[in-house]
Amino acid sequence: MQSKPYLSLADVKKIAAAAEAEAVANNWAVVIAIVDDGGHLLWLQRQDGAAALSAHIAPAKARVSALGRRESKIYEDMINNGRTSFLSAPAPQTDGMLEGGVPIVVDGHVIGAVGVSGVKSAEDAQIAKAGIAALG
Repeated sequence: MQSKPYLSLADVKKIAAAAEAEAVANNWAVVIAIVDDGGHLLWLQRQDGAAALSAHIAPAKARVSALGRRESKIYEDMINNGRTSFLSAPAPQTDGMLEGGVPIVVDGHVIGAVGVSGVKSAEDAQIAKAGIAALG
């Protein structure tokens, strides 16, 4: 039997605090979502001024990143580069295929992901990566 690391509530809070700090430092109103390796929502935070739609988009970005074990931007790029048939992949894989979902990798294991929505996609990814960096 193999074992692998997992996200504790303390880890999730640490990621969320660092992601929020990055957003606040840049004056960005966003939604931050954190999921486990199965794409199950562990944290959802909607900052004041963030669009209501972002509360649906951020968890979708995180879920597609966790389940696909890669950044959600890879799917967006794939589609933008002409592989539109990927849009027929089954949900939840087709939800959240926008930049801003970043997997959390520990010891080679994807243990979850962070999804952010509310500003430009590259800025969403910046916030997610800042959160993940807090794990060390």
